[in-house]
Parts: sequence; structure tokens; C-alpha cells
Amino acid sequence: MSVIAMWAHPRAVSTAFLRMMIERGDVTVVHEPLVLLTDHGRMELPGTDGGTTTVLTTGDLLDRLTELGARRPVFFKDTLEYHHQYLFDHPEAIAGFRHTFIVREPARTIASHHAVKPELACHEVGYEHQHALFELAWKTTGTRPVVISAERLLKDPAPVVEAYCAAVGLPHLPEALSWQPGERVEWQQNRRWHVDAIASAGFRLPEKEYAVTVENDGRLRGYYEHHLPYYERLIEHAL
Repeated sequence: MSVIAMWAHPRAVSTAFLRMMIERGDVTVVHEPLVLLTDHGRMELPGTDGGTTTVLTTGDLLDRLTELGARRPVFFKDTLEYHHQYLFDHPEAIAGFRHTFIVREPARTIASHHAVKPELACHEVGYEHQHALFELAWKTTGTRPVVISAERLLKDPAPVVEAYCAAVGLPHLPEALSWQPGERVEWQQNRRWHVDAIASAGFRLPEKEYAVTVENDGRLRGYYEHHLPYYERLIEHAL
């Protein structure tokens, strides 16, 4: 069995990807455990006995994910507005995971992030944290992490998902590419970030336009220029 991690920057379409994984029905899916633990000081995980278990520390969280993955494949996704120093201090805790990453072109990502959180700081955009973790995961596991492009996923999801499944050792289930829109209990604590996913029924190119962008706002332009090199280093590895 295995634990598959998807590491994303915020606004990378990762929640829609997680929704697809829920639709599969053959993996245990965990939503943003590190972010929820950081934001709320506790995290509820599926228990090995079918109930739930509460974790209060990052070490305990990673141990529980490993235990779950010994019984059934586990997929979790997390966003990297935070650095999560524990992972760098204890790389052995994630050495057995299959690490994957999703990246989206930063200009639109930053505008979307700002629309949800106008006060966002540069580090919260996440690409720098993401690239650091990509390098850590590669060094720790000896295997280059899987990277997917959000734009390719949205434009033509079937081949991207098929390639992803092949890379992580899951069967490709085309029927999971569509689902019923609706609320999910795991999205409630940080719901404002998941409104688009709640309304979604599959992967589709966005139509929303943003009033504040990297083209008309100097602060956001600075964020873009800081994070663009990290995005470029990641996207060159994309499936």
C-alpha cells in the first residue's frame, strides 16, 4: 500500500483534484491535514478502525497517515502557504510517501489568491515553499516527484490524470473525472477557499476575471517576480 502526497501552492486547482480522488472510491482521501493542523491546532483523521482520530502534532499526523497507508492507499493534498519546518527537520517521516506536485501559472494564481485574501503576504503565494519541498522530497526518496500542470489538467484532463495514475501506481478510472457539485464536510473549516470546488462538477477552464492583477497592482507584481523562477523550475518537470 502507499501514501500519495500532493503538494500545491494555494489556488492551484488542487481541491478539484482531491474531489476527483474522492469520486474514485478506492483510496482514503485526506484534505489539507498540515494546513488544518496549523490553522486550528488539531486535525481529525480517519481511524484505522473505521472511526476518527484526533492528531495534535505534525509528527503524530505523519505517523497516522503512514499507518492508514499500510491498510489502503491514501491520498492527501496540502497547500504550501506555510513552510512546515518539521518536514525539513524530520525528512525520514515522509521518506516512504510518493510525492507529487501541482503547479499553475502564477499571474492568475496570485490574482485568485488576492481575491480570497486581499492581505496575503508574499511567502503565502507558496511557490518558494513548494520548490524547497520538491527538492527535499527528491533528495529524501531518491525519486523525482511527479509534477502536473494545472493548465494542462483543466484543458484536457483525461490524459493528465491517466499519466498521473500510472506514475503513482493507481488504476485509471475515467468515470471519476466528473462528479456531483456540493459541499463536503472536510471543506467546512476553511470553506472560503473551496467555493469554486463546491460548485464544480469536473475540471474546466476558468471564466472568472479579477479586478486586481499582477498587471495593475505593484505589490502583486512584486510577488509574481519573486515566485516566477520557482514556478519555472517546477513546471519543467511536468507530465
